[in-house]
Amino acid sequence: PALLAAHEQALFPVSTCGEGDAPDNGALFERHCMADAGPDLSRLHVGVLALGDREYAHFCAFGRRLAAWLEARGAVPLFAPLEMDNQDANALAAWQQQVAHIAGSGETPDWRAPAFTPWRLLERRHLNPGSSGAPVFHLALAPEHGPLPEWQAGDLVQVQPPEAGEHPRDYSIASLPADGALHLLVRLMHHADGTAGLGSGWLCRHAQPGDAIALRIRRNPNFHPPAADVPMILIGNGTGLAGLRAHLKARELAGATRNWLLFGERHRAHDAFLADELAEWQAQGLLPHLDLTFSRDGDAHRYVQHALASHANRLRQWVEEGAAVYVCGSRAGMAPDVDATLRRILGEDKIEALRTAGRYRRDVY
Repeated sequence: PALLAAHEQALFPVSTCGEGDAPDNGALFERHCMADAGPDLSRLHVGVLALGDREYAHFCAFGRRLAAWLEARGAVPLFAPLEMDNQDANALAAWQQQVAHIAGSGETPDWRAPAFTPWRLLERRHLNPGSSGAPVFHLALAPEHGPLPEWQAGDLVQVQPPEAGEHPRDYSIASLPADGALHLLVRLMHHADGTAGLGSGWLCRHAQPGDAIALRIRRNPNFHPPAADVPMILIGNGTGLAGLRAHLKARELAGATRNWLLFGERHRAHDAFLADELAEWQAQGLLPHLDLTFSRDGDAHRYVQHALASHANRLRQWVEEGAAVYVCGSRAGMAPDVDATLRRILGEDKIEALRTAGRYRRDVY
């Protein structure tokens, strides 16, 4: 608050995620700066660009809350808040024009997102035949032209299905360039009427090995790996194993062996994704602790947060020894339940301290 009150201009490009929530790296700002009356911002001139997607019920909700809070604190708008639906070109052009004006430039920057390039589908493998859940596939892709580009564990890929217009689909990358291909774990999703989702339907059903897939890599620095000497607790479910797998591969290359994976799915007999690979990592000492939870095996449904709760003492010990906690997977159910379990075990203050220090990171969808 003091920093804002001391300045005369501020620009806020902000996203909304989940059910109208602030992104993880904006949640502390909302909790500590926007929760009460706040400072007098009558000296501050502000511009807000709210990023969202109209497919979600709470379109640009955090951006709208921020704009309303700034106005209530007396901040003077440099221009009316702009709302961008996905990658709407008109909203982007309006933002660029306003920023150029603020900067005193007569030229509007012609910024464009990186272009989609053709990649070839090399292989697609069904990981959970017989599962009561939706099918999950392991895909391998390589560029149609040139070598593999560089990316880090935690980065994402955006896929442009042929029928999706301006709405690319994001997926966690499950490999590193050293693997020689870009790997994805994709679940075939269906709409209420039974039709397949545009992105997952294209990747899991319609595209065939050898077909061209339009994609681009997107950096995701909020989920990049910690230093090799930092112990790492990896928690996820379903296709969230993709992002965690890339991190384990990076840890293997870095020689970092203090790793603990907690992963949940439905049935051990059908949904133990990449079980041989995980078992090999455990045998090699890369994964001293591996907790696999299958919710449909047994009478009581047991989820990954229950496994976490059963190892509360180990969790406290690892966190006290400097561990970072990375969560990847479902935003509905798993992520909030894991978050609530972490807060019960470690306490609210510790969780906020971990977030501030960058030791609690999430890639949830």
